[in-house]
Amino acid sequence: MRFSPTTQEKLADEATQSIIVAGRGSWSRALVDGAPPTDPGRLADAIAERLRVLGRPAVRVRAADFLRPASLRFERGREDPDARYEAWLDEGALRREVLDPLGPGGSGRVLPSLWDAAADRATRAAYVSLPEGGVVVVDGELLLGRGLPHEVSVHLSMTPAALARRTDEAWALPAYARYDAEVDPLAVADIAARVDDPRRPARRLSAIG
Repeated sequence: MRFSPTTQEKLADEATQSIIVAGRGSWSRALVDGAPPTDPGRLADAIAERLRVLGRPAVRVRAADFLRPASLRFERGREDPDARYEAWLDEGALRREVLDPLGPGGSGRVLPSLWDAAADRATRAAYVSLPEGGVVVVDGELLLGRGLPHEVSVHLSMTPAALARRTDEAWALPAYARYDAEVDPLAVADIAARVDDPRRPARRLSAIG
């Protein structure tokens, strides 16, 4: 796999243009995927801002606001990497409340958040109606390989050594290693970059070679 130096700004520009091309005349759904140290939320915010400047309504959604209640997430303990990989995200709710409504025949009504994981209670957020041409930009970890409907995917990657240095949750490292082995998000994402040094990202040029 080959990489070329780029910038956060260029990554955001490229993703924005890909979303516009993919969603002409309809809604679009973008996934910005990466472990917390890669800061996918920062890139997702930049993409949403660019879309709005270009006249495309955009709603930002954090996958972390669609986690299951603590009683379900921590059934196997608070630091179980397999549970984090398999059971933390409420995929059904994310599909039902965010992604499916922007698919063919959808209503355009999106719920920006569902569950406050820190308080372990519902957020009681209000629905947002997106006109056709609107975009939802979802950021989070371990999002690809689940069959979540989307038009554009972006993956931010770190080498295992860099991720180990930068994470505050060493217990979760096996979850990311399993994700890389089973899904290979660096190869399957529409746009992907290494961000071992966030100031000097490197864009994937090819998934082969």
